[in-house]
Amino acid sequence: MTTSNSFEHRDFDVIVIGGGHAGIEAASAAARMGSKTLLITLNLDRIGFMPCNPAVGGIGKGHIVYELSALGGLMPKLCTQTYLQARMLNTKKGPAVQGLRLQIDKYAYNRLSKSTLEHMPNLTLLSGMVKELIIKDKKVRGVRTREGADYVAPCVVITTGTFLNGIVHIGLTNYPAGRQGEEAAIGLSDMLRQQGLEVARLKTGTPPRLLRSSIDFSVCQYQEADNLNYLFEFYPHKAEHKRACYITHTNENSHAIIRANLHQSPMYTGNITGRAPRYCPSIEDKVARFPDKTSHHVFIEPESETSEEIYPNGISTSLPYTVQKQFINSIKGFEKAIITRPGYAIEYDFVLPNQLNHTLEVKSISGLFLAGQINGTTGYEEAAGQGIIAGINAHLKQTGQAPFIMDRTQGYIGVMIDDLVTMSVDEPYRMFTSRAERRLLLRQDNVFARLGKISHQLGLISDEFYKDIKQEQDIIESALDALRKGHNNAQLLRLFGDLGTSCTPVIEENTGMRVTERAANTIQAEIIYGPYIKREEAEVERTKNHMHLAIPPEFDYCTVDGLSTELRQKLTRHKPATIAQAALIPGMTPAALSLLIFKLRKKNNVSAQDCTTE
Repeated sequence: MTTSNSFEHRDFDVIVIGGGHAGIEAASAAARMGSKTLLITLNLDRIGFMPCNPAVGGIGKGHIVYELSALGGLMPKLCTQTYLQARMLNTKKGPAVQGLRLQIDKYAYNRLSKSTLEHMPNLTLLSGMVKELIIKDKKVRGVRTREGADYVAPCVVITTGTFLNGIVHIGLTNYPAGRQGEEAAIGLSDMLRQQGLEVARLKTGTPPRLLRSSIDFSVCQYQEADNLNYLFEFYPHKAEHKRACYITHTNENSHAIIRANLHQSPMYTGNITGRAPRYCPSIEDKVARFPDKTSHHVFIEPESETSEEIYPNGISTSLPYTVQKQFINSIKGFEKAIITRPGYAIEYDFVLPNQLNHTLEVKSISGLFLAGQINGTTGYEEAAGQGIIAGINAHLKQTGQAPFIMDRTQGYIGVMIDDLVTMSVDEPYRMFTSRAERRLLLRQDNVFARLGKISHQLGLISDEFYKDIKQEQDIIESALDALRKGHNNAQLLRLFGDLGTSCTPVIEENTGMRVTERAANTIQAEIIYGPYIKREEAEVERTKNHMHLAIPPEFDYCTVDGLSTELRQKLTRHKPATIAQAALIPGMTPAALSLLIFKLRKKNNVSAQDCTTE
């Protein structure tokens, strides 16, 4: 931690507001790149805290964490030292859509986050609430705390999570809070509105916590951990199994209790106006939206090695405490379960992200960056991915360097940010592999090869780390070359087509080369996906050629034969200015995009032959 002299001068290069997962990565990136950085957060003892599901990764989300690892981010390192269980999801499918998920010790993660930041050069931590941004001539100049202290910096990153005018709801009771037991950040939203930014409301929630000793695990399904040799970091790590996870299910009785009490849910009384996450709904939402479904999964997950509290993943709720107790006790294994903390919903302000550049800088205020749930996303991983990009670009801006923009063909973080700033959000945004058009290129196994060079150029990773990345990549290329020289495509597919079998011995036997498990996975993926990867790479280049093809504002999409009614409606509503923007509209297919390109080029008197043969 920096000495108190920095407080006496109160001059910094970058100020980060908020100590959640976005704030951690933003502050760490800026400080590691050399910026004198100040992190201001309400409670220093809650840095890196996990108020919801104590897990990191999964399908799509795990890809973001791997990209953080390649960019030198903290989340992967913190996870390696604090996880309780490791599982690789989707292993029966191809490597492009598999996802590493770690159950985390939330208290160990929290402590390690704070300790790591405290000992980081160029970084100062401060407990406080920012009440006001200091802005002059549409340029940010610093911040003012509620104590009246001013801190000066040319770049400020806001990462307030759910704290911005947050309100907790339990049944018909509600009160201001950033999360249960912690005060909300009041006043900053009004300041943003005064600066002309459009601010709206979103909602998320969490389930009740249960006492471990009150659960009957003998009637629940045991969830196996995976024996993994690598986690999110580049170097090997043999996974340990420290705490067990289980699965149970809701039932018709549970659903009857919930249906009978929907009138007491703030989502149905109108007390909550913010949009809830479609892909992580509350249990009352699930019951109401899927009336024919007789049960829902409940994943019984530990919160810590040092805590007896259990997280019942899948039953987020804001029903009254008495109702929560009734439906919890109706679930198999939970008949005698004791609620240690009630579930709740939280409603909070966010800034519509189409007001940002791809650097996550606010278009209308120079030097002001936003990252995390303030941009309408949900999830620790999405927040961290935005945080590192905001921190990188805050440093680059204050040093007068060119910005870093991750293209959506480079990584899932690029996909997410492009989605946010181009399409904005009307519900909490969550990452899925299906959002990435080029997901065969954006795999977990090749992330260090994809991002290692740019990360090294930015000064985010060491020379030694980058040397090891290049060395592994050289081995992969040599092994692939040897395999392709000695076998035809059919033979290679027979050798490597079984996704459930380790291909390391096959590679070593056929090439005489020693390879790491990750390198073997990359080799297998390149062989299996080979023809599809070439097609995707060609499509990437073709899309780049059409990136700036303009779409007139008055263009009539009904004139494009072959477009579905749904796509016509979406295109008419969003009015994309270019083909690149049209490609981002949910549901847009390559075939539909080709029809649109053909029509536009024909309209511009470019030959149809040129359009179809590029």
